[in-house]
Amino acid sequence: MSKVCKLTGKKPISGNNVSHSNRKTKRRFVPNIQKKKFFVPETGKFVTLRISTNAMRTINKLGVYAYVKKLESKGIETGVKF
Repeated sequence: MSKVCKLTGKKPISGNNVSHSNRKTKRRFVPNIQKKKFFVPETGKFVTLRISTNAMRTINKLGVYAYVKKLESKGIETGVKF
């Protein structure tokens, strides 16, 4: 499975491990992706999403329906069907 957040679009980025002697080797910074099931009271249905923990925090503040609508109003395609 890919490590991409369904809502925010966060994905792995590359960088360097830097040792004490300042040697650099390639590494990946992967986002903390979790599979989570949300209940949407506006539609009365459950939706399962693979999202980052950053998106989970925002959903806890706004609600999943309001957050997806906010992203869609900005022009970001989420692919979430209610």
